[in-house]
Formats: sequence, structure tokens, C-alpha cells
Amino acid sequence: MASDNGLASLGPDGAAAAAHALSLPADAYGNDPRLEVMWAMKAYNHAEVYFNLISSVDPKFLKLTKLDDKIYSSFRETFKDLDIKLLKAEDLKSDEAKETWRPFCNEFEGLVEDFNYGTLLRLDCEKDYTEENTIFATRVQFFAVEIARNREGYNNTVFMSKSSKS
Repeated sequence: MASDNGLASLGPDGAAAAAHALSLPADAYGNDPRLEVMWAMKAYNHAEVYFNLISSVDPKFLKLTKLDDKIYSSFRETFKDLDIKLLKAEDLKSDEAKETWRPFCNEFEGLVEDFNYGTLLRLDCEKDYTEENTIFATRVQFFAVEIARNREGYNNTVFMSKSSKS
């Protein structure tokens, strides 16, 4: 993943202002395109940090939240047959999927910080974040899928490919 300084290029004051702006309620903005850019940069930075993490640390040892066990058990109870190795957009975005995801996500409201915050999620867990391999998901969807991928060994490919190049 190419490194782009994103919010860091704004300088300390600009980054602080952006962070504050992103914490305000959505209805305070209307359709401000600058806000979309800030959200995209924050989501990209999160994705970059996460990919670097699973590239350098054996994913089975990662703990993403203090509620990993609860998220994982609830996720696998709700989505027993979901193919997390290779997600399809309709697994998250179809009307049927949304009806199942909504109560799952709402279960973590107040428990997972910014549980419904927009986050980037890889569709194919063996590949990097690219335009073709990325979908927009909520933070709790990201945690559920990535915790499962880590525990079930699907992110090992990324770790092994990066560690073998070292």
C-alpha cells in the first residue's frame, strides 16, 4: 500500500481541526465535499495501518478490540456460512444482507467506539487494499470480518507473503 501522509500533511493544527470536524454530527455539514475528503483520508489511513499490522504481526495473535471474543462469537452465530475469505459486495450491501447486518451492528452500539463509522474492508483477504478489492463498511462490520479472518487463519497469507520478503 503506497504511503500517503493524508491528515499529517495538514500539519498539527489542520489535523486537529479535521479530527474535531469529523467528530461533529453529520447534519452539521450538509454536502460539504471537504468533509468527504477528510472521511476518505481517515478511512484510508486506518486501512493502511491495519494492513501494515497484519503484514508484520502474526494475525492470530492480534486483538483488535477489548470485545473481540463477543464480536467473533456473535458474528459467527449470525453469519455461520459467510465466506470471509472472498466477500462479495452483496454480502454487505444487498437488502437481505442489510436486514441481517443491522441488528448485528446495533448490538455493539455504545460498546464499540464509532461502531457505525465508515471503514474500508478488503473483499479478498489475500490481497491489498485497491479500488477493486475494497468496499465501504461500518467499523463493527470491519472488526467482525477481520477478527474472524485473523482467528480462522485467512489473513496468514498476507503475513507470510510480507514476512518471507524480509
